[in-house]
Amino acid sequence: MILVVVIPLSNLDPAAMLKCALSTGLALALFTAPSPGPQDDQPGYDDTPYLPGGTWRVHDKARPRPSVVTPADGANLLARPPADATVLFDGTDLSQWKGGPWTLVDGALEVNGKGSIETVQHFGDVQLHVEWRSPPTVESESQGRGNSGVFFFGRYEVQVLDSFENPTYADGQAAALYGQQPPLVNACRAPGEWQSYDIVFIAPRFDGDELVSPAVVTVVHNGVLVQHAVELIGGTAHRAVATYAPHGPTGPIMLQDHGNPVRFRNIWVRAL
Repeated sequence: MILVVVIPLSNLDPAAMLKCALSTGLALALFTAPSPGPQDDQPGYDDTPYLPGGTWRVHDKARPRPSVVTPADGANLLARPPADATVLFDGTDLSQWKGGPWTLVDGALEVNGKGSIETVQHFGDVQLHVEWRSPPTVESESQGRGNSGVFFFGRYEVQVLDSFENPTYADGQAAALYGQQPPLVNACRAPGEWQSYDIVFIAPRFDGDELVSPAVVTVVHNGVLVQHAVELIGGTAHRAVATYAPHGPTGPIMLQDHGNPVRFRNIWVRAL
């Protein structure tokens, strides 16, 4: 019988191993343990402040990325608004929006570098349906790929990003509550495919300058629940811990111009 023993050289002096082999008659195969190579440089930061609770930093590069779930084909796309909904964009009418203006192309609104747009009407607690599409041609990576956002009160963001095979920091990927909470899973479709968000947003309440209750957000991405009644810690911030600033009971819904030609269509809202 031949016994082959594999021992990393770092665990035993080679001379001692040879002496052991000669004295015991065992045949030893000597292998040098591979030294660990440099870790991939993950997108994100390791110098930002910690979120409340102290587990992860804002945009922490080490925060685990959500697992990928493939959504059903066509899930929640072209959903017709219920009778009590306010149609914000039906493919033709831009009268519900101000700012920009964005380009109207193939029945969709396309970001064109003229600035963010927001609703003329203000809302409080709402159910929002919005469909979006990242550019079919991939020209960048991480936060530079299909970046936009849906903002409530112009300050509380559900991130829009092409997160299909596109690593980025966990709290900045598609359907993240930006800078605060990653989605439960990554349900992103491929670049150029239409996607849907169905969002229930409960606005924060203030008594003068005092926060009485935080904003609460639920998000369904392409028919998959990805945020479940998550309490926001404040208005969206980059590389900083979010905080609240008092505001009124209603505010605009904003779509962000982040420099990428993201498209939006079939947008409707129900006041709750």
